[in-house]
Amino acid sequence: MSKKMLVITGSPRKEGNSFAMTDALIEAAQKQGYEVTRFDAAFLKLGGCHACETCFRTGKACSFDDDFNKIAPYVAEADAVVFTTPVYWYSYPSQIKSVIDKLYSFCVAGKDIAGKKCALIACCEEEDMTVLDGVRIPYERTIALLKWESVGEVLVPGVLNPGDIDKTDGKERAAALAKAF
Repeated sequence: MSKKMLVITGSPRKEGNSFAMTDALIEAAQKQGYEVTRFDAAFLKLGGCHACETCFRTGKACSFDDDFNKIAPYVAEADAVVFTTPVYWYSYPSQIKSVIDKLYSFCVAGKDIAGKKCALIACCEEEDMTVLDGVRIPYERTIALLKWESVGEVLVPGVLNPGDIDKTDGKERAAALAKAF
């Protein structure tokens, strides 16, 4: 039986730098025998968490019926979860942030999803590595709450325009990350 990897992306740019790293990771993971499911959050119908705390009471992860309800079963079944994203205004783009916020539904409903392996792949325009703290720190706090184990982070500064990632080792590091699972 193959292991299941869920990849959730945050970029609305299909030709962007984080997508290029995502593709490198997925290709390497599939070569290792992972069954990979990918959700591109920027192209889904996702709303923010309403803090209603009625998660899973209607038979769906979120009572407000959006595409998180399509993602939630994959979160539950995944052996590995990878978040890939650019940094937007020093944080996550809103689309992937909605997915991350709604992971709280598992906590509210008392659903144990502990023990998953996970990773973060992120890039930003500025050269200053601390710019990536806006995604790195929330990622680390999220996985601590969920009791997931991070196998690594690929954080690449200094990329803005499509193709800039090719001037770095970002794709190679993303592919190598697949071996850490």
